[in-house]
Amino acid sequence: MPADRTDLPVRPAIPALHAALARAGAAVLAAPPGTGKTTLVPLALAGALPDVPGGPDGPRRVLVVEPRRPAVRAAARRMAWLLGERVGEQVGFAVRGEHRPGSLVEVVTTGVLLRRLQDDPELAGVDAVLLDECHERHLDADTALAFLLDVRAALRPDLRLVAASATADTRPWAELLDGPVVESAAEMHPVEIVWAPPARPIPPPHGMRVDPAFLEHVAATVRRALAERDGDVLCFLPGVGEIARVAAMLADIGPVADLLEVHGRAAPAVQDAVLSPGARRRVVLATAVAESSLTVPGVRVVVDSGLAREPRTDHARGLGALTTVRASRAAADQRAGRAGRQGPGTVYRCWTAAEHERLPERPRPEIELADLTAFALQAACWGDPDAKGLALLDAPPQAALRAARDTLRAIGAVGPDGRATERGRRMARVGVHPRLARALIDGSALVGERAAAEVVALLSEPPPGGAGDDLAAVLRSVRSGRRDPAHADRWRRETRRLLRALPDPPGRSGEVDDAAVGTVVALAFPERVARARGGRRYLMASGTGAELAEGSALAPSAPRWLAIAVADRPAGSPSARIRQAVPIDEEVARLAAAPLLAETEEVRWRDGDVVARRVERLGAVELASAPLADPDPDLVTGALREGLRRAGLSLLTWTPEASALRDRLAFCRRALGDPWPDVSDDALLEAVIDGWSDGLRGRADLARLDVTEVLRGLLPWECAARLDEVAPERITVPSGSRIRVDYRGEQPVLAVKLQETFGWQAAPRLAAGRVPLVLHLLSPAGRPAAVTADLASFWRDGYRAVRAELRGRYPRHPWPEDPLTARPTRRANPRR
Repeated sequence: MPADRTDLPVRPAIPALHAALARAGAAVLAAPPGTGKTTLVPLALAGALPDVPGGPDGPRRVLVVEPRRPAVRAAARRMAWLLGERVGEQVGFAVRGEHRPGSLVEVVTTGVLLRRLQDDPELAGVDAVLLDECHERHLDADTALAFLLDVRAALRPDLRLVAASATADTRPWAELLDGPVVESAAEMHPVEIVWAPPARPIPPPHGMRVDPAFLEHVAATVRRALAERDGDVLCFLPGVGEIARVAAMLADIGPVADLLEVHGRAAPAVQDAVLSPGARRRVVLATAVAESSLTVPGVRVVVDSGLAREPRTDHARGLGALTTVRASRAAADQRAGRAGRQGPGTVYRCWTAAEHERLPERPRPEIELADLTAFALQAACWGDPDAKGLALLDAPPQAALRAARDTLRAIGAVGPDGRATERGRRMARVGVHPRLARALIDGSALVGERAAAEVVALLSEPPPGGAGDDLAAVLRSVRSGRRDPAHADRWRRETRRLLRALPDPPGRSGEVDDAAVGTVVALAFPERVARARGGRRYLMASGTGAELAEGSALAPSAPRWLAIAVADRPAGSPSARIRQAVPIDEEVARLAAAPLLAETEEVRWRDGDVVARRVERLGAVELASAPLADPDPDLVTGALREGLRRAGLSLLTWTPEASALRDRLAFCRRALGDPWPDVSDDALLEAVIDGWSDGLRGRADLARLDVTEVLRGLLPWECAARLDEVAPERITVPSGSRIRVDYRGEQPVLAVKLQETFGWQAAPRLAAGRVPLVLHLLSPAGRPAAVTADLASFWRDGYRAVRAELRGRYPRHPWPEDPLTARPTRRANPRR
């Protein structure tokens, strides 16, 4: 091995790492990207570097665990190059569907490690495990570390563990591993920061969508960097779609630089080209895979869009998707550091310095954000369904974990006690999401192994760009390989792997028609089977509304039922957007979502009355109903009470007598307080619900209810006896008329013709003398002539003005100079 190949910045820290492992059996290695922690350290742990002191006495077998497939291949290739060998000799790798063994070091994804741990918890033949990029906080990596700590504690105390992080924030891992931290310095060249925001404000990302104007700005910034700086340019973008769009905008830079794209779905040949020094200047468009997992040689300039992708899950509706967010400051520092590995560099940040200060400090752990169904199955297979015994840096959110366990129970992966069934263990071994594993296993029996494997392979990764929302059409396109040959090649490899993963050898191949596609999709996502509600709108079995996009390939045929494979819910939207689906019939919907099928007796308030019926439902989708002849009286009462709470007192028949009585009682309550009853809307509603709803069957019964009797039933006996005294319904005035008192306002009002009050010294006071009666003294035409609560004062000061104004207008009515001695009357003077 040439000495210069191993002269990497991490080399001086290796003796200290050996000593830490010899002493504690576990350690945390903090080393920035590009220092050799992923490549040189595993070789040293395996004893493949004899010139490094403090190493093992003999060769050891080392497992290196990476979070991403491109990083697995890159690390294996780099280690083999350091040894002057090819991959497959002393260094090998394993990813889903591809395995090239190595005698000393094997690089694997976290998914591969989890499956091996489930099959062989002792990890027979493995002496040390290095978990790389722990700082990224991927859920699988956190789970793998928890399992490995279990293995060390119970089965393999000799198993050595190294958690490698590209950041200096290592305390949580050191506490978890109960081991020391070994730090490696890196020669960092200065990196100049150029703030390069768009010239005008651009709307922030919304869901997965990034404004095209912003991508145009990123492309323009790449051109600026090429013109202003030397060296290769590494541009960070959030996803494959954005990389493709920016690549199209930069298609004409061929004379200046080669344009390369690197992401998790890039072909191995493309990844190899990115990781090898180029003969010409290069522009590399990359996702977060290049932050720390891959070292791209020759980079002196970084253009950072400042965007990243995070998972989001609506656990209540079973909807999950990636969303575009602002990258954290820690991620921005990682990206900028890529420009300073080989010499002074420059980072162009497509945002302002002020915006940078408002960015989150670090990304949130995936366990807080992601769908936990796969994690819950791993924990159940491990024997810890509640995950309470796992040494995790962050506990899983309980609501998300409950939703995940509900899903596993629905597909038969776990039993009532939460422990994995044999069927669940078979699903875990398939190496895809439990939903897809269920679709593969059950779909094979229904539509054939080949059809099930092809559809599950299609569902296991995003479709080619611009493929449309008709999943059956997408499958036909992928099978032809014309749209995206690289995607088609990956799909064929995954199909073959899934066929091998089936517990029994493939039997019938099955015809891969639209019905087969729909059946498999419905088996994978039973709560997303949906029935049309009119136009492009659908209702999913989960209860969530969904809508086809305008211009959808599925809309013209207006299928009555859909099996929805991909849907997301835009922020603030009450319904989901259907991204991928396939038509099915009701029979398939019933079969796939059988656990959601239920027949119930439903008695509830609906359309303004109690409705009793027998209903068959598929989740939230109503399939059929029939009237219920003899519903449970308790359910009827409950429905009626619900109707009262929703519709209020308008359901009762309010006669004038009932309204007047309520006004009198309300006055008494205001004036005297307890024990006079509260007759406000809320209180009266509760009184009707609690005391008068039993035995009623519907709205008509409510309408017949005697509200006056209800109100009198609220009166304590002592109040009932005094009601006419405290708040009389009518008052007898000097003319002998008995006039109704109006209690609707804050004070009681008596509207009486002025001539009927002659001789009245003072109006009575109500509520045991506490509240004066307000008199509306009316003209002979019945219009208010004066308002007073002090009649004596009116006779003394106000009557003369009223008399002067009205006597000429109403000459046939008496207008005496002294009203206190005049005879009260209801009639006009006789004609002369």
